[in-house]
Amino acid sequence: MRHQSHHGRLGVQPSHRRAMIRNMVTSLFKHERIKTTKTRAKEVRRYAEKMITIAKKETLAAKRDVLGFVREREVVNKLFKTLIYRYSQRKGGYTRILKLGYRAGDGADMVFLELVDRPVEEKVVEAKTEKKEKTEVIDLAAEDTTGKKKKKSKEPIPAS
Repeated sequence: MRHQSHHGRLGVQPSHRRAMIRNMVTSLFKHERIKTTKTRAKEVRRYAEKMITIAKKETLAAKRDVLGFVREREVVNKLFKTLIYRYSQRKGGYTRILKLGYRAGDGADMVFLELVDRPVEEKVVEAKTEKKEKTEVIDLAAEDTTGKKKKKSKEPIPAS
C-alpha cells in the first residue's frame, strides 16, 4: 500500500507546482512571512520544514541539497548562518499558519505562513503634530424650490 503518498495538486501541472513551491519556500526564508492561500501554505510548509531539518546537519552535502531546491544563494546563506541556530533546540514545527479571512475575488481562505520565533519588527511611531483647522469655502449657489438662485456665501466651516 502507498500510505501518505498524496501531495496537493493545487490545480496546476506538476512542473508548475514544483516551481511555485520552490519560489514560495525561497520567499518564506527570505521574508520570514508570506501571504498565500490555505492549501498552498499547507503544501509549502512540508517542504520548508524539510529544508530547515536538512540544513541543521551543517554539512556541505546538506548545503548542496538545499541549494538544489531553494532558488537564491543569499537565502541559503541566511538559512545556514542564522535560521538553523534559531531552531537548534526545536525538533520540528518551524512554521505557523495564521488565518486572515477570505479573498474578495474567489472566496479562498487566505493565511499568513510564517516562521516561528521570528524577531518582532518594531513600528516607528511618529509624534503627531497639532492639525490646524482648515476652513473651506462652500458654494451655496444651488437653486431653491422656487427656481431662484441663492446668493453665494463664503462661510468658513471647520474641517473635522
